[in-house]
Amino acid sequence: MSDRSIFKQPKPFYLIFSIEFWERFGFYGMQAILTVYMVKILGMSESVTFTLFGAFTALVFGSVAIGGWVGDKILGTKRTIKLGAMILTIGYALLGLSASSGYGDSKLIYIAMGFIAMGNGLFKANPSSLLAKTYGENDPRLDGAFTMYYMAVNLGSLFSILLTPWIAEKFGYSFAFGVSAVGLVITIINFIISGQIVKKIGSKPDINPVNRIHYMGILIGAIILSFVSATLLQHLFYAHLILIIVGIIIVFLYFRESFLTHGLERAKMIVAFVLMLQGVMFFVPFLQMPTSVNFFAIHNVSHDLFGFAVAPEQFQALNSLWVMAASPILAIIYNKYGDRFAMPLKFAIGMVFSSFSFLVLALGAHFSNSDGIISSNWLVLSYIFQAIGELLVSGLGLAMVAQLVPQRMMGFAMGMWFLTLATAAVFAGWVATLTAAPVGIVNPHQTLTIYSHIFSLIGYTTVVIALLTLMIAPLLTRIIRGESKETKTVLV
Repeated sequence: MSDRSIFKQPKPFYLIFSIEFWERFGFYGMQAILTVYMVKILGMSESVTFTLFGAFTALVFGSVAIGGWVGDKILGTKRTIKLGAMILTIGYALLGLSASSGYGDSKLIYIAMGFIAMGNGLFKANPSSLLAKTYGENDPRLDGAFTMYYMAVNLGSLFSILLTPWIAEKFGYSFAFGVSAVGLVITIINFIISGQIVKKIGSKPDINPVNRIHYMGILIGAIILSFVSATLLQHLFYAHLILIIVGIIIVFLYFRESFLTHGLERAKMIVAFVLMLQGVMFFVPFLQMPTSVNFFAIHNVSHDLFGFAVAPEQFQALNSLWVMAASPILAIIYNKYGDRFAMPLKFAIGMVFSSFSFLVLALGAHFSNSDGIISSNWLVLSYIFQAIGELLVSGLGLAMVAQLVPQRMMGFAMGMWFLTLATAAVFAGWVATLTAAPVGIVNPHQTLTIYSHIFSLIGYTTVVIALLTLMIAPLLTRIIRGESKETKTVLV
């Protein structure tokens, strides 16, 4: 087997792969049913649910920069992973409790979401940061490793998305949310047992003995922030305001660091920022999956797949299925033709596929039956396009950061990449509300008209953005390679 083979990776890769698998198993199992739980069980309107879910998602990913900083500078990458997993376990357990008899109408769900947001913030950036530190500079396996790592995300989500809607239907939402907690318990046990594999890998604080004062400070701070997040989710104006303030501060810190560097290193950091902006524009349509696309499946898609009856929430697993099918293929392509297929071009092509995913649904609306229901095959095709786009943008976002940002900023920059998701989540929640039918409208023909119109707008808007990204991709590639005059005249 060639050293350039995607499947020949160092041992730490496989431990990090399994840790990410079980953590994502927990998160996506929860995400698959949370909005439906809010509407069907808690009685929230679709519009309110989508806005709340957007704010929750923004907190989930916006807090990742905090975890990256803690992992880089204070506790160490590995200790932060374990602490984040423990807080996530508490969050999922509280969410299950909120769904149990006597708690469904309480504010406990907000506290649970607060703990999930902060636990995810501590956890999320650090496995990818640890993975980046496993490879040397310019290691040709890096793109392939991150693509296979991204496959772990989708493998975990595939099983949990198929499982939790079924458990929710058969045994109730309390048990379904409990499954997510089990995934995190497995993550913790796995990391404790196999931690020796990554003993020599990590950030600078990992080398030193744990500072108990620092550890307790971070733990207490995370708990306080969990309750603050719970409060913010009940006052969304302030949640959005804080996200804006945090975003401005993080961008300022990023540019401050970039202008302390010179030449090609600075140029790469500027390009990384441009690609992060493209990431925001990609994630707005991408994050429609658990909201508007999920409820489109509920209202206007036949609840069967290849002849088998399915819960509409389970359609979300199609994205993971197609990602897993395409991941090894794209990884091999990256390893063989990496120099000809530069990162800016990958991002641009990903935007093209994202636009296709919504234009297909708008087209499918014209082929509905007499009841206003379309074949699930249209959703299958949409998820194929979405999955390829995801692999080209979201799947390589972490590799992009690893390639373009200096190692000393790796955890912070990984967190900043997830801030693009946080920013997009707020806009995505607002876009999703446009698909919510007015009160009293339940006729599938009426809801289909709404979905068709909004999905067309999303698709055509994304086409325009995709064309712009294709136009600037060659320039960004030249800057990365130090071949552009702009690198010398503007960024030196």
